[in-house]
Parts: sequence; C-alpha cells; structure tokens
Amino acid sequence: MPTVGCVVVEHESVLPATIPAVWARITDPGGINDELAPVLSMRMPRAVRGQSIDEVPVGVRLGRAPLLLFGVLPVEFDDLTVAAVEPGRRFHEKSSMVLLRRWEHERELQPLPSGGTRVHDRLTFELRAPLSRVPIVVAVAHRVIAGLFAHRHRRLARYFHRPPA
Repeated sequence: MPTVGCVVVEHESVLPATIPAVWARITDPGGINDELAPVLSMRMPRAVRGQSIDEVPVGVRLGRAPLLLFGVLPVEFDDLTVAAVEPGRRFHEKSSMVLLRRWEHERELQPLPSGGTRVHDRLTFELRAPLSRVPIVVAVAHRVIAGLFAHRHRRLARYFHRPPA
C-alpha cells in the first residue's frame, strides 16, 4: 500500500510499431482521448486546442483542461503545463488538479531491435490536504491512477495491433 505523500505509478508496454508512429499517436489530442476512452476524455485548453504536444509552448501554463466522465460530465480539471518535450523520445507534464496538488506524467519511448517501441509511463502525484493525510484515500487514488494507465496501455496496444486499413 502506498504511503501518505507523493505516490509513483509506473507502467510499460511494448508496441509493434515504429517510434514515429507511436509518437504521432500519443502526442495527438485524438490519440490521447482514444487512450482514455470510453470512461474519460480530456478537452485541451482553448489556447492550444487542436495542437499536438509537439506544438504547444514548453514550460508555460497552458490553461485548464477538463477531464470529462463519459465525455460529458466534468470530474476534474488539469491545470496543464508541458515541462519538457524531446520529439520522438519523451514528454514531461507537470500540473496540478482540483484533487491533486502535484501531478507529473513522464512518457518515454525507446526503440527496440525488433523495430517495435517500448512505452514507459511514470506518474508522480500527491493529493491535496486533508486527503493527503488519509492513507486509505491515498491507496484508492493509487489504484485508480494505476488502473487508468493500465487501461491507457491496453488501448494503445489495441490500436497498434489493428490490421492496416
């Protein structure tokens, strides 16, 4: 069970696709929403709507990105900042949310000798007080976020295992 304070969740997948194909998918708002579907969707802040992670300003607060339950009901807001981008290799988001004082999502791509791509996610989060001081709440948040990223990786794997159209 995670302890009170910062919690780290990591998840990794191997995809049968090239880094350029995976990068294009994981940095595109449509691809991000496909990973979250059908439970959640994320509407990008107005200032960067329609842009990929490659195109947004780095190190600048981009605005609030609502997370929508079933694409309709706002359940959280990500005060979004992309801290670093190395195109084709990694991105690092540092944000805060209504329930999370700290939210960091680092996603890294590594080429494989087979021509595939390893996708590694590292999430670091800290609940806001007083929730951060309640171990069972921290444990539930850990399970929910770990489950969400396992789901995201399953959705990515499903997308890249589809036969070509």
